[in-house]
Amino acid sequence: MKRIIIATILMTVFSCSKNENSGNKDVLVEEEAPAPKVVTDPIAEGKSLIEGSDCLGCHKLDERMIGPSYKEVAAKYENTPENVEMLADKIIKGSSGVWGDVPMPAHGFSKENAKFMAQYILSSK
Repeated sequence: MKRIIIATILMTVFSCSKNENSGNKDVLVEEEAPAPKVVTDPIAEGKSLIEGSDCLGCHKLDERMIGPSYKEVAAKYENTPENVEMLADKIIKGSSGVWGDVPMPAHGFSKENAKFMAQYILSSK
């Protein structure tokens, strides 16, 4: 019986001291969120985003390919906040029937990045 009591006490002491020591090791450190990117030139940002994406596989600045040229889009739509919003939605969700039979697939861009891209396109008159 003495052995059981001693073993229980030793296990309790060992267990408590282990928790105290390991508790310091397992503390989760809150990481700081990265600072938001400050965009000073939305047109340049939009151009950069387009150049780094698959957009240029179907569109060119001044030449029709599978889809319309950016200059054609800019000629069709006035550069307004409403049209930037509308084009950003089309970039994100995809579109069909406006420029022909070939649909533009949906893209996984953020709303903010799609707006930068739309601003670049509408500025290409």
